[in-house]
Amino acid sequence: MLIVAGDNPERIRSESAFAKRAGIAPVPTGSGMTSGKRRINHGGHRQLNAAIYRTLVVRMRFHEPTIAYVARRTAEGRSKRDIIRCLKRYVIREVYRLIKTKPRTGETRS
Repeated sequence: MLIVAGDNPERIRSESAFAKRAGIAPVPTGSGMTSGKRRINHGGHRQLNAAIYRTLVVRMRFHEPTIAYVARRTAEGRSKRDIIRCLKRYVIREVYRLIKTKPRTGETRS
């Protein structure tokens, strides 16, 4: 995931731009007569998208908060595909925040 950001994370200007680069940005389905449903944009960096999907598969199996989220959304009537779409966007937000945080140095200024 960090390979896409590269050595210069400043080139990724926003979380939505990073999601679009990863192929996770939502786009409306169908024509203008839809019920507000969305799907994932199929463009973008395929390897990054695949890495995020593998992360989700592991999280859906072993990460307790994600397991609870999937159970709650399934009870609400969401399909597994919709749940994965939402979780992919959540993971890309986490990665973006990690990339954009300034590392602390051991120096103290007086």
